[in-house]
Amino acid sequence: MQFFVDTADVAEIERLAETGMLDGVTTNPSLIMKAGRPMMEVIADIARIVDGPVSAEVTAIDRDGMVAEGRKLAGIAPNIAVKLPLTWDGLKACRVLTGEGFMVNVTLCFSAAQALLAAKAGATFISPFIGRLDDIGLDGMKLIEDIRTIYDNYEDLSTEILAASIRTVNHVQQAAMAGADVATLPPAVLTRLIEHPLTDKGLDQFLADWKKTGQSIL
Repeated sequence: MQFFVDTADVAEIERLAETGMLDGVTTNPSLIMKAGRPMMEVIADIARIVDGPVSAEVTAIDRDGMVAEGRKLAGIAPNIAVKLPLTWDGLKACRVLTGEGFMVNVTLCFSAAQALLAAKAGATFISPFIGRLDDIGLDGMKLIEDIRTIYDNYEDLSTEILAASIRTVNHVQQAAMAGADVATLPPAVLTRLIEHPLTDKGLDQFLADWKKTGQSIL
């Protein structure tokens, strides 16, 4: 599974990139707003830090507007994935942009039928929102499983499942088990993936025992 981080905080992205575990970045207008800087400038900075896909979202809602904005965003760097909403106009724009060789991340997916349409439109990534479905009493992880089953039924569908709206470490584990290709995580969740109290306890015990030996490796 690939790990993307869901943020526009350049300092945070730099910190996480140093772990060697960061495969890409996703952003949206809300995250850009929090950054407090011009969108194009922020996206360009992120694209320089991360070699993998960097999702940058259009703000237009009509096909022609999305295509025009998508081309401009894709021109920032070769690793930009244009982020489009899962609407009819968004799917039309997806077909145009992927036909021109650009990566496209179709976002705001809440059903397997929507995911099938996005794949047929040529989407590079489909972003089902796990947490938002859980919020309204539905099973977000079941959506990942359903999309995986559908995509696996058809060899000509190459769209990658990008599990989004992830809230917990368990979400990451469950998405991986369900067959998601990518998980995009808030920085705090990505950081917590390595944590376990027994790991900390074991390390403390090893260090205490080593200290008692009075030895040094170097």
